[in-house]
Amino acid sequence: MFKTRVTEMFGIKYPIICGGMLWVTQAELAAAVSNAGGLGVITSANLFNAEGLRKEILKLRELTDKPFAVNLSLNPTLRKTPNDEFVQVIVEEHVKIAEVSGARSPAEVIPALHAGEVKVMAKATTIRHALNGERSGADAMVILGIENGGNVGMEDVSTMVIVPKAVDVLKIPVIAAGGIADARGFVAALALGAEAVLMGTRFVATRESPAHPKYKDWILRTEEYQTTLAQRSIKNTHRTLINLAVQKTLELEARGASIGELAGWISGFSYRKGVLDGELNAGMAYCGQIAGIIHDIPTVKEVIDRMVDGAEEIQERLTRVGLFK
Repeated sequence: MFKTRVTEMFGIKYPIICGGMLWVTQAELAAAVSNAGGLGVITSANLFNAEGLRKEILKLRELTDKPFAVNLSLNPTLRKTPNDEFVQVIVEEHVKIAEVSGARSPAEVIPALHAGEVKVMAKATTIRHALNGERSGADAMVILGIENGGNVGMEDVSTMVIVPKAVDVLKIPVIAAGGIADARGFVAALALGAEAVLMGTRFVATRESPAHPKYKDWILRTEEYQTTLAQRSIKNTHRTLINLAVQKTLELEARGASIGELAGWISGFSYRKGVLDGELNAGMAYCGQIAGIIHDIPTVKEVIDRMVDGAEEIQERLTRVGLFK
Protein backbone atom coordinates (compact mmCIF):
# COMPACT_ATOMS: atom_id res chain seq x y z
CA MET A 1 0.00 0.00 0.00
CA PHE A 2 2.85 2.40 0.80
CA LYS A 3 5.33 1.58 -1.96
CA THR A 4 5.57 4.50 -4.38
CA ARG A 5 8.19 6.05 -6.63
CA VAL A 6 8.96 8.44 -3.77
CA THR A 7 9.59 5.70 -1.19
CA GLU A 8 11.77 3.88 -3.70
CA MET A 9 13.70 6.99 -4.73
CA PHE A 10 14.37 8.18 -1.17
CA GLY A 11 14.71 4.77 0.49
CA ILE A 12 12.02 5.41 3.10
CA LYS A 13 9.39 3.09 4.57
CA TYR A 14 6.40 5.42 4.39
CA PRO A 15 5.64 8.23 1.90
CA ILE A 16 5.44 10.80 4.70
CA ILE A 17 7.76 13.81 4.78
CA CYS A 18 8.31 16.61 7.28
CA GLY A 19 8.78 19.73 5.18
CA GLY A 20 11.62 22.11 5.93
CA MET A 21 10.54 24.92 8.28
CA LEU A 22 12.71 27.84 9.37
CA TRP A 23 14.03 27.32 12.94
CA VAL A 24 11.79 24.29 13.55
CA THR A 25 13.27 21.48 11.47
CA GLN A 26 16.39 20.87 13.46
CA ALA A 27 18.26 17.59 13.92
CA GLU A 28 16.07 16.21 16.71
CA LEU A 29 12.79 16.60 14.84
CA ALA A 30 14.28 15.39 11.56
CA ALA A 31 15.71 12.29 13.25
CA ALA A 32 12.38 11.48 14.89
CA VAL A 33 10.60 11.59 11.51
CA SER A 34 13.24 9.47 9.79
CA ASN A 35 13.37 6.95 12.64
CA ALA A 36 9.59 6.57 12.44
CA GLY A 37 9.81 5.58 8.77
CA GLY A 38 9.27 8.95 7.11
CA LEU A 39 11.71 11.49 5.72
CA GLY A 40 13.05 14.11 8.09
CA VAL A 41 14.43 17.43 6.86
CA ILE A 42 16.83 19.94 8.37
CA THR A 43 16.73 23.58 7.27
CA SER A 44 19.95 25.28 6.18
CA ALA A 45 18.75 28.91 6.11
CA ASN A 46 18.87 29.29 9.90
CA LEU A 47 22.36 27.79 10.18
CA PHE A 48 24.05 30.87 8.66
CA ASN A 49 27.20 29.23 7.25
CA ALA A 50 28.62 26.04 5.83
CA GLU A 51 30.15 24.81 9.09
CA GLY A 52 26.87 25.36 10.91
CA LEU A 53 25.14 23.10 8.39
CA ARG A 54 27.91 20.51 8.60
CA LYS A 55 27.59 20.35 12.40
CA GLU A 56 23.82 19.91 12.14
CA ILE A 57 24.22 17.08 9.61
CA LEU A 58 26.74 15.32 11.85
CA LYS A 59 24.45 15.79 14.84
CA LEU A 60 21.56 14.30 12.87
CA ARG A 61 23.67 11.30 11.88
CA GLU A 62 24.28 10.60 15.57
CA LEU A 63 20.50 10.39 16.03
CA THR A 64 19.51 8.30 12.99
CA ASP A 65 20.96 6.00 10.36
CA LYS A 66 17.89 6.51 8.14
CA PRO A 67 17.61 8.76 5.08
CA PHE A 68 17.07 12.49 5.61
CA ALA A 69 17.09 15.65 3.51
CA VAL A 70 18.48 19.17 3.73
CA ASN A 71 16.29 22.14 2.77
CA LEU A 72 17.78 24.91 0.63
CA SER A 73 15.86 28.19 0.53
CA LEU A 74 15.91 30.19 -2.68
CA ASN A 75 13.78 32.99 -1.26
CA PRO A 76 15.03 36.53 -1.74
CA THR A 77 15.94 37.59 1.80
CA LEU A 78 17.36 40.58 3.58
CA ARG A 79 20.56 38.62 4.20
CA LYS A 80 22.20 36.47 1.56
CA THR A 81 21.96 32.73 2.15
CA PRO A 82 25.22 31.01 1.13
CA ASN A 83 23.55 28.27 -0.91
CA ASP A 84 26.66 27.51 -2.97
CA GLU A 85 28.49 26.66 0.26
CA PHE A 86 25.50 24.72 1.56
CA VAL A 87 25.39 22.64 -1.65
CA GLN A 88 29.08 21.88 -1.27
CA VAL A 89 28.54 20.65 2.30
CA ILE A 90 25.56 18.51 1.24
CA VAL A 91 27.71 16.83 -1.41
CA GLU A 92 30.78 16.49 0.80
CA GLU A 93 28.74 14.91 3.59
CA HIS A 94 27.07 12.50 1.14
CA VAL A 95 23.54 13.65 1.93
CA LYS A 96 21.36 11.90 -0.62
CA ILE A 97 18.28 14.14 -0.72
CA ALA A 98 17.70 17.90 -0.90
CA GLU A 99 14.47 19.86 -0.62
CA VAL A 100 14.55 23.11 -2.62
CA SER A 101 12.03 25.85 -1.84
CA GLY A 102 11.60 29.54 -2.55
CA ALA A 103 10.73 32.03 -5.23
CA ARG A 104 13.73 31.57 -7.51
CA SER A 105 14.20 28.71 -9.97
CA PRO A 106 15.61 25.44 -8.58
CA ALA A 107 17.84 25.43 -11.67
CA GLU A 108 20.22 27.53 -9.53
CA VAL A 109 21.23 24.49 -7.48
CA ILE A 110 19.99 21.30 -9.17
CA PRO A 111 22.98 20.75 -11.53
CA ALA A 112 25.48 20.92 -8.67
CA LEU A 113 23.32 18.67 -6.48
CA HIS A 114 22.88 16.10 -9.25
CA ALA A 115 26.61 16.17 -9.88
CA GLY A 116 26.99 15.09 -6.26
CA GLU A 117 24.40 12.31 -6.72
CA VAL A 118 21.78 14.13 -4.64
CA LYS A 119 18.09 13.61 -5.42
CA VAL A 120 16.06 16.84 -5.44
CA MET A 121 12.46 17.51 -4.47
CA ALA A 122 11.48 21.05 -5.42
CA LYS A 123 8.46 22.94 -4.08
CA ALA A 124 5.87 24.81 -6.15
CA THR A 125 2.56 26.55 -5.54
CA THR A 126 1.58 26.83 -9.20
CA ILE A 127 1.49 24.46 -12.16
CA ARG A 128 3.80 26.67 -14.24
CA HIS A 129 6.41 26.65 -11.49
CA ALA A 130 6.00 22.89 -11.13
CA LEU A 131 6.64 22.46 -14.85
CA ASN A 132 9.70 24.70 -14.55
CA GLY A 133 10.93 22.54 -11.67
CA GLU A 134 10.56 19.42 -13.80
CA ARG A 135 12.37 21.07 -16.74
CA SER A 136 15.11 22.16 -14.35
CA GLY A 137 15.75 18.54 -13.43
CA ALA A 138 13.85 18.05 -10.15
CA ASP A 139 13.36 14.37 -9.31
CA ALA A 140 10.02 15.03 -7.57
CA MET A 141 7.79 18.06 -7.07
CA VAL A 142 6.15 19.11 -3.81
CA ILE A 143 2.85 20.79 -4.71
CA LEU A 144 1.47 23.13 -2.05
CA GLY A 145 -2.17 24.13 -1.79
CA ILE A 146 -3.53 27.35 -0.32
CA GLU A 147 -4.27 25.57 2.99
CA ASN A 148 -0.55 25.35 3.64
CA GLY A 149 1.13 27.18 6.51
CA GLY A 150 3.91 29.57 5.52
CA ASN A 151 4.49 30.22 1.81
CA VAL A 152 1.36 29.67 -0.32
CA GLY A 153 2.20 31.59 -3.50
CA MET A 154 -0.10 34.00 -5.28
CA GLU A 155 -2.79 31.93 -7.01
CA ASP A 156 -4.89 30.63 -4.08
CA VAL A 157 -5.58 27.13 -5.42
CA SER A 158 -6.56 24.37 -2.99
CA THR A 159 -4.67 21.12 -2.53
CA MET A 160 -7.69 19.17 -3.78
CA VAL A 161 -7.44 20.97 -7.14
CA ILE A 162 -3.75 21.61 -7.71
CA VAL A 163 -2.45 18.15 -6.78
CA PRO A 164 -4.43 16.15 -9.40
CA LYS A 165 -3.69 18.86 -11.98
CA ALA A 166 0.02 18.46 -11.24
CA VAL A 167 -0.28 14.67 -11.49
CA ASP A 168 -1.89 15.12 -14.91
CA VAL A 169 0.86 17.32 -16.34
CA LEU A 170 4.07 16.13 -14.65
CA LYS A 171 6.02 12.99 -15.43
CA ILE A 172 7.95 13.02 -12.15
CA PRO A 173 6.34 12.05 -8.82
CA VAL A 174 4.08 14.55 -7.04
CA ILE A 175 4.22 15.08 -3.27
CA ALA A 176 1.09 16.70 -1.82
CA ALA A 177 1.27 19.43 0.83
CA GLY A 178 -1.27 21.69 2.51
CA GLY A 179 -4.21 20.63 4.66
CA ILE A 180 -2.85 17.20 5.63
CA ALA A 181 -2.42 16.05 9.23
CA ASP A 182 -3.90 12.58 9.59
CA ALA A 183 -4.78 9.34 7.80
CA ARG A 184 -7.75 10.90 6.02
CA GLY A 185 -5.62 13.53 4.33
CA PHE A 186 -2.90 10.97 3.65
CA VAL A 187 -5.26 8.60 1.85
CA ALA A 188 -6.99 11.47 0.03
CA ALA A 189 -3.64 12.71 -1.31
CA LEU A 190 -2.72 9.23 -2.55
CA ALA A 191 -6.16 8.95 -4.16
CA LEU A 192 -5.49 12.22 -6.01
CA GLY A 193 -2.38 10.66 -7.50
CA ALA A 194 0.28 11.99 -5.15
CA GLU A 195 3.04 9.54 -4.25
CA ALA A 196 3.80 11.04 -0.84
CA VAL A 197 2.57 13.71 1.53
CA LEU A 198 4.52 16.52 3.14
CA MET A 199 3.36 18.05 6.44
CA GLY A 200 4.49 21.02 8.48
CA THR A 201 1.98 22.20 11.08
CA ARG A 202 1.26 18.68 12.33
CA PHE A 203 4.96 18.12 13.02
CA VAL A 204 5.34 21.50 14.73
CA ALA A 205 2.80 20.28 17.27
CA THR A 206 4.79 17.23 18.41
CA ARG A 207 6.92 16.50 21.44
CA GLU A 208 10.16 16.45 19.47
CA SER A 209 9.50 19.81 17.84
CA PRO A 210 11.63 22.66 19.25
CA ALA A 211 8.65 25.04 19.03
CA HIS A 212 7.87 26.78 22.31
CA PRO A 213 5.06 25.20 24.38
CA LYS A 214 3.08 28.45 24.04
CA TYR A 215 3.31 28.19 20.25
CA LYS A 216 2.21 24.56 20.26
CA ASP A 217 -0.71 25.41 22.54
CA TRP A 218 -1.68 28.23 20.17
CA ILE A 219 -1.95 25.71 17.34
CA LEU A 220 -4.21 23.50 19.50
CA ARG A 221 -6.48 26.48 20.23
CA THR A 222 -6.72 27.51 16.58
CA GLU A 223 -9.78 26.80 14.45
CA GLU A 224 -9.51 26.27 10.71
CA TYR A 225 -10.76 29.80 9.98
CA GLN A 226 -8.35 31.56 12.36
CA THR A 227 -5.40 32.08 10.02
CA THR A 228 -4.82 34.80 7.45
CA LEU A 229 -2.62 35.62 4.47
CA ALA A 230 0.08 38.29 4.77
CA GLN A 231 2.92 39.63 2.61
CA ARG A 232 0.83 39.46 -0.57
CA SER A 233 1.79 43.03 -1.50
CA ILE A 234 5.44 41.98 -1.86
CA LYS A 235 4.49 38.81 -3.79
CA ASN A 236 5.59 36.55 -0.93
CA THR A 237 2.23 35.44 0.44
CA HIS A 238 2.36 33.45 3.68
CA ARG A 239 -0.36 31.86 5.81
CA THR A 240 -0.02 32.79 9.46
CA LEU A 241 -1.87 32.88 12.74
CA ILE A 242 -3.20 36.32 13.64
CA ASN A 243 -1.25 38.39 16.18
CA LEU A 244 -0.19 42.00 16.65
CA ALA A 245 2.73 41.68 14.23
CA VAL A 246 0.47 40.25 11.51
CA GLN A 247 -2.16 42.94 12.07
CA LYS A 248 0.53 45.63 11.84
CA THR A 249 1.89 44.03 8.66
CA LEU A 250 -1.53 43.98 7.03
CA GLU A 251 -2.09 47.64 7.98
CA LEU A 252 1.26 48.60 6.44
CA GLU A 253 0.54 46.58 3.30
CA ALA A 254 -2.81 48.31 2.89
CA ARG A 255 -0.93 51.63 2.86
CA GLY A 256 1.53 50.39 0.23
CA ALA A 257 4.52 49.98 2.54
CA SER A 258 7.89 48.94 1.12
CA ILE A 259 9.64 45.71 2.04
CA GLY A 260 12.02 47.78 4.17
CA GLU A 261 9.11 49.12 6.22
CA LEU A 262 7.75 45.60 6.65
CA ALA A 263 11.08 43.99 7.47
CA GLY A 264 10.92 44.30 11.25
CA TRP A 265 7.61 42.47 11.36
CA ILE A 266 8.19 39.77 8.74
CA SER A 267 11.85 38.89 9.26
CA GLY A 268 12.90 35.37 10.11
CA PHE A 269 14.41 36.62 13.37
CA SER A 270 11.05 38.07 14.46
CA TYR A 271 9.42 34.73 13.63
CA ARG A 272 12.09 32.97 15.70
CA LYS A 273 11.10 34.98 18.79
CA GLY A 274 7.60 33.61 18.48
CA VAL A 275 8.14 30.01 17.47
CA LEU A 276 11.16 29.27 19.67
CA ASP A 277 11.01 31.85 22.48
CA GLY A 278 7.24 32.06 22.96
CA GLU A 279 6.99 35.80 22.25
CA LEU A 280 3.79 35.22 20.30
CA ASN A 281 3.31 38.80 19.06
CA ALA A 282 6.88 39.35 17.88
CA GLY A 283 6.54 38.39 14.22
CA MET A 284 4.86 36.09 11.72
CA ALA A 285 3.32 32.93 13.17
CA TYR A 286 3.21 30.42 10.34
CA CYS A 287 0.48 27.79 10.58
CA GLY A 288 -1.77 25.89 8.20
CA GLN A 289 -5.55 25.73 8.23
CA ILE A 290 -5.19 22.09 9.29
CA ALA A 291 -4.65 23.38 12.85
CA GLY A 292 -8.43 23.12 13.13
CA ILE A 293 -8.19 19.33 13.47
CA ILE A 294 -5.00 19.16 15.55
CA HIS A 295 -5.92 18.63 19.20
CA ASP A 296 -2.90 17.04 20.90
CA ILE A 297 0.90 17.01 21.15
CA PRO A 298 1.94 13.41 20.40
CA THR A 299 5.35 12.03 19.57
CA VAL A 300 6.37 12.00 15.92
CA LYS A 301 6.17 8.20 15.93
CA GLU A 302 2.59 8.40 17.19
CA VAL A 303 1.70 10.80 14.36
CA ILE A 304 3.13 8.51 11.69
CA ASP A 305 1.81 5.30 13.25
CA ARG A 306 -1.69 6.80 13.41
CA MET A 307 -1.48 7.79 9.76
CA VAL A 308 -0.36 4.35 8.66
CA ASP A 309 -2.82 2.43 10.84
CA GLY A 310 -5.61 4.82 9.94
CA ALA A 311 -4.89 4.46 6.23
CA GLU A 312 -5.20 0.70 6.51
CA GLU A 313 -8.49 1.08 8.39
CA ILE A 314 -9.80 3.40 5.65
CA GLN A 315 -8.83 0.85 3.01
CA GLU A 316 -10.70 -1.85 4.92
CA ARG A 317 -13.79 0.35 5.26
CA LEU A 318 -13.82 1.23 1.57
CA THR A 319 -13.41 -2.45 0.74
CA ARG A 320 -16.47 -3.26 2.86
CA VAL A 321 -18.60 -0.76 0.94
CA GLY A 322 -17.42 -2.13 -2.38
CA LEU A 323 -14.99 0.57 -3.56
CA PHE A 324 -12.03 -1.83 -3.35
CA LYS A 325 -11.91 -5.54 -4.06
